[in-house]
Amino acid sequence: MFEFILAATARSYYFLRRFMPTNIVIDAINTRRGLKWGVPAMLLAVPYGLAAVYCAALVEAGGSGWLNVLVLLFIWNALKFLVVGPVSLLRLMSVRVRESRTRRRMTQAQSSENVTPERVDQPELAERHR
Repeated sequence: MFEFILAATARSYYFLRRFMPTNIVIDAINTRRGLKWGVPAMLLAVPYGLAAVYCAALVEAGGSGWLNVLVLLFIWNALKFLVVGPVSLLRLMSVRVRESRTRRRMTQAQSSENVTPERVDQPELAERHR
């Protein structure tokens, strides 16, 4: 029974991760090319917040109680987009620091290869220097 529950949970998780629009957008933001779009994506939290307020107002005005599920869903999606902005900004900064460090090391390695004097104790180099 436990194995069945675990398998169903895993399958539903991967289904939601793959086909739900907010998860697709957040996965695209978490790529190297998409990290710069994290902060503008925070603006997507505004429509979700407005939709949550609207559905909550409908529930209080006598609407169906099932709208509370939509309120929770809209709030959850708004929170996801609010969190992805600062997290992607921090990840972008760390990636850029790592890339600049690598670029600096490559430049130093290339310049040290050009400046290093040739060793004459190796036979093939010794023949070239004669």
